[in-house]
Amino acid sequence: MKLKANSGRFDGGRGARPAAATAHPPAAPGTAVLGATPGSRDWPAVGVVIPTRSRPELLRKALDAVRAQDYPGPLRVLVVFDQAEPDPSLATDGGRPVLVVANARQAGLAGARNTGITALDTELVAFCDDDDVWHPAKLRRQVDALARTPTAQFATCAIEVEFEGAAHPRLAGTDLVTVDDLARSRMSMLHSSGFLARREALLADGAIGPVSEDAPGSQNEDWDLLLRAARRHPIVHVDEPLVRVLWGRSSFYAYEYATKISSLRWMMARHPEISGCRPGAARVYGQLACWSAAAGDRRQAWRWARETVRNNWREPRAAIALAALTGAVKVETVLTALHRRGHGI
Repeated sequence: MKLKANSGRFDGGRGARPAAATAHPPAAPGTAVLGATPGSRDWPAVGVVIPTRSRPELLRKALDAVRAQDYPGPLRVLVVFDQAEPDPSLATDGGRPVLVVANARQAGLAGARNTGITALDTELVAFCDDDDVWHPAKLRRQVDALARTPTAQFATCAIEVEFEGAAHPRLAGTDLVTVDDLARSRMSMLHSSGFLARREALLADGAIGPVSEDAPGSQNEDWDLLLRAARRHPIVHVDEPLVRVLWGRSSFYAYEYATKISSLRWMMARHPEISGCRPGAARVYGQLACWSAAAGDRRQAWRWARETVRNNWREPRAAIALAALTGAVKVETVLTALHRRGHGI
């Protein structure tokens, strides 16, 4: 996967082994290299947590892309099997070892990620879902960006969404993400497979804290983590599509409407910044209206549609929900059409 100059997207088929980026040649682990600040520095050790469940082929592609990083520093991978028997054949030694463990905490993505965070001893920790693929320069560019802001504790990058064989870049248009940004919009281009953080900050006594395991169905736990991180310091963002994210029925949560509704209400209760931002509140209320309509709960769909319009009458999700309530369209049909353009509800 070679990044086209100024294209804003990958070039190449999903799962192909990435070619090394040429912006900065790799150095041996631990070797002092030119960093983001004047002079040279050592590249910190990075641990990558990959939660997985019953998707062996996608997992191996994700692993290949992580191990093919052009990152000059030490890199190790921890595959955490969640609600599935661990596959010891994935474990490897060598310069970029792969360790395999079982989720020892709450079942779900949040517990699996926390299992990995606590099991590692690296300075930095990154997340990668088992159905996503990293660009070969992903880690190097993010670590370099994080080094430019020593007080920052969290970094993200833009993504490229793949749906039905087509890919669409999703950029944020900024290099710093604030609480206000995240209250106004979920910013779906800030995907968990692009998260990089100082590991100590994500421990139980850390400045940010662990991934929230009480998030319903482990949904929106990534948005919650972003908001908590941004409260400490604006998030450093590399606005290049350095992760390819697979959308579609491969997701375990694609059509679990009750869980989607519960997790959004959990977010609203947990983060008053969202309800305090009228466009942000309207966005969430519009999602609640759409998911309620899709679930057949007409009373709640009407309720949330009214709240959406009250906060922002321009919010398009209200129109989607109302169209679904009248039978003019199905929410799933709209969702598929949006996914074909790299967007969602």
